[in-house]
Amino acid sequence: MALLPSLLTALVVISYGPGGALGCDLPHSHILVSRKNFVLLGQMRRISSAICLKDRKDFRFPQDMADGRQFPEAQAASVLHEMLQQIFSLFHTERSSAAWNTTLLDELCTGLLRQLEDLDTCLEQEMGEEESALGTVRPTLAVKRYFRGIHLYLKEKKYSDCAWEIVRMEIMRSFPSSSNLQGRLRMKDGELGSP
Repeated sequence: MALLPSLLTALVVISYGPGGALGCDLPHSHILVSRKNFVLLGQMRRISSAICLKDRKDFRFPQDMADGRQFPEAQAASVLHEMLQQIFSLFHTERSSAAWNTTLLDELCTGLLRQLEDLDTCLEQEMGEEESALGTVRPTLAVKRYFRGIHLYLKEKKYSDCAWEIVRMEIMRSFPSSSNLQGRLRMKDGELGSP
């Protein structure tokens, strides 16, 4: 349980950290929705992770995603978009609806869609102007492989409650990385920087 507050703190700090300036502006609500999504993931917990210890798995989160600073700004937006799209796809399934409180799940999916829409606007502006799609292939493929492993794990575990709990915790662990990538993007009204 101590992990949740520390991850939430990391998400808040990283979301306001210094970063590059992408040629488009994300609304400040993008950060707020990201925080709310993280909280919702925490609230979705239905069973104690202690009873699921036998189901733990190292999904091998791509370590080069953990620090968004090595990516050019447009590439950071593309990788963040892929991460959010994969999280949305994971939780926006019939099997997922059976595993979670549907109100919390609907709120999470709605928040993820809002973030994706914000990033779509950025990607439309940036990809045409400064970077070819080839520059984003390697990092986005790593993200796809990571989530493919999660999907295979769920299938192998027959979408059990423990499997979903392990996946929920894994997504929460990956959230700070999405915040690092998000930190590379500029917020509207100059709201990136110290709170």
